[in-house]
Amino acid sequence: MRALLAASAALMLTLTACGSSTGSATGDDAGATAGGFPLTLKNCGVDVTFDKAPERVVMLKSAAVPYLHSIGVMDRVVSRAGQYPKEYYDAATQAEIERIPLLTDKTDTSGHLQISKEVVIAQTPDLVLGEVDNLSRDTLSAVDIPLLEEPAMCPDSTAVPTFDDIYRQTEAYGKVFGRESEAATAVTALKARFDKIKSEVGTGGKRTAAVLYPTVGGGVTYAYGTASMAHPQLEAAGFTNVFADSTERVFEVTLEELLGRNPDVLILLYGDGDPKAVEQAVTSLPGADKLKAVSSGNVMPQLFNFTEPPSPLSVDGLEKIVQRFK
Repeated sequence: MRALLAASAALMLTLTACGSSTGSATGDDAGATAGGFPLTLKNCGVDVTFDKAPERVVMLKSAAVPYLHSIGVMDRVVSRAGQYPKEYYDAATQAEIERIPLLTDKTDTSGHLQISKEVVIAQTPDLVLGEVDNLSRDTLSAVDIPLLEEPAMCPDSTAVPTFDDIYRQTEAYGKVFGRESEAATAVTALKARFDKIKSEVGTGGKRTAAVLYPTVGGGVTYAYGTASMAHPQLEAAGFTNVFADSTERVFEVTLEELLGRNPDVLILLYGDGDPKAVEQAVTSLPGADKLKAVSSGNVMPQLFNFTEPPSPLSVDGLEKIVQRFK
């Protein structure tokens, strides 16, 4: 389960207290001069202060990529670690990523990034994006390096995400990097895209759906409740989430329970690999042929970050779902 939650990193820093989906982007207690700095914000309940906009950023997760690209500051990322699947990015973003030196993409058997403090400190960053198991916020704070984590990845976060979180998060990045005008432009474009996609959603009877994370090769299947971005994404696509009664973000689910709820559509999230193998991980389960989604062929594998956590990629994922099932 920890590996699955870690995979969610894929995206949002917050300038509000973690666990809250409302409030100003800089938090109620944030203060700044007229020029925007110094800027103090709360991230996972911890005050983080910037005297100026970061100029040397180390990215330990890919979560921030679409935000940084949208406000034009990818050139401030001096190194990166982890995995950056090409399927997520347009040509311009991919070119920006490839110009950034990769420190390591090695993970342990649970999928956690393995990188040493010494390697990161050697990059002399003035900001690290993404916390990993063996390189904590406290470790970096001890050498005066600030860290920002995605709110969905904050410990014990129970925030109910919405697409508005994506807009606020874009504005938040704009404040941190001194690119508020660019952020406002990016938000306007995102809202226009969202409205256009919503206009393409059918007006027929509301179908039911479930978002799952199956284990390829046999093992546990996970489902997503209302604390995940999967829930508002399904709603925006015109579906009723059959697990809307769960306030959890992600949890184990049996085939028997799936059969009891019997969704019309299944969306299967996965981190990498063959999407056909991901689909077979569910359709090959004994009795899965009795699921309406399976018998009707309404099963859609989707790369993880196109849904979770909230980011501009979630808008891309919404578009893919609507196009597939409209």
